[in-house]
Amino acid sequence: MADTAARLEDIVGAGHVLSGDAIGDDYTHDETLSTEPVKPAYVVRPGDADEVAAILRLAAETGTPVTARGSGTGLSGSAVPRPDGILVSFERMNKIVEIDTVNHVAVVQPGVTLTELDEATAAVGFVYPVYPGELSASLGGNVNTNAGGMRAIKYGVTRNHVLGLQAALPTGEVIRTGGKFVKASTGYDLTQLIVGSEGTLALVTEAVLKLQPRLDHQATILAPFPDLASVMTSVPKVVGSGIGPLILEYIDAFTMGAITYTHDLQLGIPDDVKEKSQAYLVVMLENNAATRLDEDIEQAGELLSELGALDVYSLPGGAARKLIEAREKAFFTAKGAGADEIIDTVLPRAALPEFFAKVLEIAQANGTLIVGCGHAGDGNVHLAVFQKDAEVRHRVLHELFASGMTLGGAIAGEHGIGRAKKQHFLELEDPDKIALMRRIKLAFDPQGILNPGVLFD
Repeated sequence: MADTAARLEDIVGAGHVLSGDAIGDDYTHDETLSTEPVKPAYVVRPGDADEVAAILRLAAETGTPVTARGSGTGLSGSAVPRPDGILVSFERMNKIVEIDTVNHVAVVQPGVTLTELDEATAAVGFVYPVYPGELSASLGGNVNTNAGGMRAIKYGVTRNHVLGLQAALPTGEVIRTGGKFVKASTGYDLTQLIVGSEGTLALVTEAVLKLQPRLDHQATILAPFPDLASVMTSVPKVVGSGIGPLILEYIDAFTMGAITYTHDLQLGIPDDVKEKSQAYLVVMLENNAATRLDEDIEQAGELLSELGALDVYSLPGGAARKLIEAREKAFFTAKGAGADEIIDTVLPRAALPEFFAKVLEIAQANGTLIVGCGHAGDGNVHLAVFQKDAEVRHRVLHELFASGMTLGGAIAGEHGIGRAKKQHFLELEDPDKIALMRRIKLAFDPQGILNPGVLFD
């Protein structure tokens, strides 16, 4: 152990290797509710790609597990280290290497946060539009988990904006994939293979990210509905209307009550309408011209009324911002209310009404409270499960995931599998696909040092 510590210090410097009591609690966990904190043998903070590669060569030589960590905001347990392993923290690799306004890309190191990139792109009239909700999240973590968020309905998820990567392989090489171009047909797409691999194939040391023009005008519409089924039936029609929402979120009445109370939101909804409302649809629009935005608002309002909304409210700017911020923090509201698990299953939009009918059946059959909100526009459902009994909770989660997959969905839409959902993934996914994934893992990581216990046993 002493020899390993000394060799790590030779690579990154004595001040950037932590062990024992010097390792703070923050390094032992991410935000997953169901995984226990684990203190690694070492926390190592590299300063560049060559140092990352050298760490991996040492780990491969000694058979030491390696876990990557950005800001630790993940919700799958994929950043939870091994007790006998190395946690590679990218906090020092936090440079925005370049904002290229000609090619419309940003080149960033993995420790750059969404807030930092947003400030840099705003200064030149561009935006990195992926918006997973926690702006302190790091870009490396977003790449590893293929983070999504509220703006995915219009702009897609992380993988839709990663044009290229620099990555250190567990065998010690540093490679570059893709680049500042938007299409390529040159061999296997290694960029997209690494995106979303949860740190099991390579450690991302730099990312080339596609940027979009930053539009000047936004508006938010809130539509209460008499029941959740009406909201879910409306979603495909709103998406197909041509108004092109930036955000299309559903919030059930329980969650809306919790976030409005917690954040002291005043949305101007009369009490009699609140009493009749079981679910809400939040529609955010954007445009580069105020007059066109006004036309979109009018069209959206008329459509929502036709679809059965009890009323339609165009929120003032301050109220709109607070509602979106509160929706972003719905996870922490649920956590504060005592939720035992948060899931992020994803389905075809047309399957949402049938899925929620199944959710109600599962909740009632298992004596479990299941509430939530989510990115209705892209079928990504976030459910908070309140069930203290671990055995019952596991059964509830398994039934929810199985129901979603039966309807053409997948277990995780944007948080990943990690450790938290691994057992469900291995039991429910096509075994031939899992076998293929294991072979891919073996090709990248023959020693099995990268994030063992994530995705696979």
